[in-house]
Amino acid sequence: MNKRIVFFGTAALVFLLDRITKLLIVHKLALNSSVDVGPISLVHIVNTGTAFGLLKSAGLIFTVAAIIVSIYLVVKHQTYDSRLQPALGLVLGGALGNVLDRFIYGAVIDFIDLHFWPVFNVADAAISVAIVFLIVQEWKK
Repeated sequence: MNKRIVFFGTAALVFLLDRITKLLIVHKLALNSSVDVGPISLVHIVNTGTAFGLLKSAGLIFTVAAIIVSIYLVVKHQTYDSRLQPALGLVLGGALGNVLDRFIYGAVIDFIDLHFWPVFNVADAAISVAIVFLIVQEWKK
């Protein structure tokens, strides 16, 4: 399959899923409230820092970094192996989802609480899965 279709298709899917879930949380769940859904909780929190709520005052630095990474991926993604395209798309879609939050809300909307891990969102999950995949691929070389 065409690298561009896989890359941009994956990025678009992640971005849309992230956007839809965050909009549902923002409109259906009051800020700082939660609801249990089986073994997890949905919570509505805002994160001004980086992943997992770290570095609360470094949001601007990571926003700029995410924009730079996104531009780099769009420009260079075709130079990477076809097997890496879905992972690169996960990174792009996740990065753009969280950057858009920072522009709209001044912070990232996080809402998935597993009770043993910091609260996160679809974009964070996509980026994390991609990073693990890319590390495993590099390790296998």
